[in-house]
Amino acid sequence: MRRFSMLFIALSIAVALTGCKGAPKGTLSETKNKEGIREGRIIVKGGNVWYKIVGADKNGVPLIVVHGGPGMSHDYLEPLQALSDERPVIFYDQLDCGNSAKPKMQYNWTLKRSTKELHQVRDALKLKKVHILGHGWGTMVVANYMLFEQKPDWKIPVGVVSIVLSSPRFSATYFINDQKNYFKNEFTQAALDVMAKAESTGDFRSKEYLEVTDLYYKRHLCRLDPWPESLKRAFEKMNRPLYEYMWGPSEFTMTGMLRNYEYFHRLADIRVPALFTCGQYDEAAPATTAQYRSQLPGAEIAFFKDASSNHHLEKPIEYIKKVRDFLRRAEAEAAGKRWF
Repeated sequence: MRRFSMLFIALSIAVALTGCKGAPKGTLSETKNKEGIREGRIIVKGGNVWYKIVGADKNGVPLIVVHGGPGMSHDYLEPLQALSDERPVIFYDQLDCGNSAKPKMQYNWTLKRSTKELHQVRDALKLKKVHILGHGWGTMVVANYMLFEQKPDWKIPVGVVSIVLSSPRFSATYFINDQKNYFKNEFTQAALDVMAKAESTGDFRSKEYLEVTDLYYKRHLCRLDPWPESLKRAFEKMNRPLYEYMWGPSEFTMTGMLRNYEYFHRLADIRVPALFTCGQYDEAAPATTAQYRSQLPGAEIAFFKDASSNHHLEKPIEYIKKVRDFLRRAEAEAAGKRWF
């Protein structure tokens, strides 16, 4: 009788872990509302992550959206739902972010684990063909996903129809130099002194430093006033310890583990259609983004006037139109290729 009870408990746990009937393999659960939006959780290395699929009933090649940060959530990228009239658009919050599990273990806060996470999300949802869009830090995850090799259980992914890289970051050196140029050309000597003091003392919580940060964000992170609710939500949910551990105290002060990140030299190895997007006042400066684009043969680039890093929020109609057109053309070009 005792053995039967133990067996029953084990089976109950197994059922709970595999989720409800009809849920994709590797998921804990999945629900579907009246609008056809699917939500669920996927088991990944380190915990489980939340996902949402808008336009799940559409026939186009699905688009996975990889949010920025590190430590942000998907919320600020919600305008990309406009693309769901043609294809499923898949959002997910990375581990320790937004609606996902928060184990709060620093050993999970790595580019390698985040790359594996993207693989696990795609695998769990059985996305044989897919487009992938990354924003900010998300572009680093996407590029690493396209290039990373880990034997024996990892292969360079196939079936990726195209990638979109918005406000890309592929070189810490380039990024830091861009921020220094912005400060040199736009900010007062008093602001530069505040920066220098914070960096020399390690005090990034002073009133003066936060005021400079706020001014910088209004110019280069999002130029809308007020900020859209989706961006406000993402900042409210932001995992500050994760962000500071991986990036630093602010966008323009890189002290985290990514401070030595350099992938510029590897971009030429990406072999799928790519679209770079950049705002006129983007943290990823236009000249730098053009440099990245030059490394990918045949890659396209789109600049958005009077916009910053969040140009998808500032110029939503133009941005969606450009991305939609690119995805359509990439699918047409890829039709019939063997690696599909």
